[in-house]
Amino acid sequence: MKVGLISDVHANLPALEAVLDDMPAVDRIVCAGDVIGYNPWPAECVDRVREVAAMTVRGNHDRTVETPERYRANRMAEAGLEHAKESLSEDRLAWLRGLPRAETFAGGRYLLVHSHPAAEREDAYVYPEEFPNLDRHMGEFDGIVLGHTHVQGKRSVAGGVVVNPGSVGQPRDGDPEAGYAVLDAATDEVTLKRVAYDIDRVREAVAEAGLPERTADRLYRGE
Repeated sequence: MKVGLISDVHANLPALEAVLDDMPAVDRIVCAGDVIGYNPWPAECVDRVREVAAMTVRGNHDRTVETPERYRANRMAEAGLEHAKESLSEDRLAWLRGLPRAETFAGGRYLLVHSHPAAEREDAYVYPEEFPNLDRHMGEFDGIVLGHTHVQGKRSVAGGVVVNPGSVGQPRDGDPEAGYAVLDAATDEVTLKRVAYDIDRVREAVAEAGLPERTADRLYRGE
């Protein structure tokens, strides 16, 4: 079984469309959260992820969409959540509220979370160089899929694999191209993928929505 791995879409529809167009044939898609936030298309991205993903776990932006003031120290994050709160229908908000913290797939062999797999450390960043520290959380799993840092990477850990497919909608690893990954669950091999998309289209929509200019500017630098 081949599984498409996506994360951190962050309401960036052009990036999501590019990823889905570029993705090779897979048996299912799973999403490691943060469907909304920052960018101008929260409703469209919720609808598209609901359509294509077999499962989605909640990210910190998904969880706080109705309380954007919690991100007052980060105006880009707060503005993106305010825009999402105003734009999303009750049905879409209810879907975000109902997302689980964690899921398993591939017959329970893989754990899907947004950030740290420990519930008490929800929202903690785990960068690729720190993946070996998750060895105690592998347990019966052959792999852990997570997002949150927007930094793409994979590591062999405790006989399995830990992978961050990278951010679809707001990469922060110096590469502006949208990130995703493909897992072959039969061989446990992971292929990290990148694809270019129309950032100019995002910049225009950011301006039209009245979102902070830096929300789009950082996309050109992958930061």
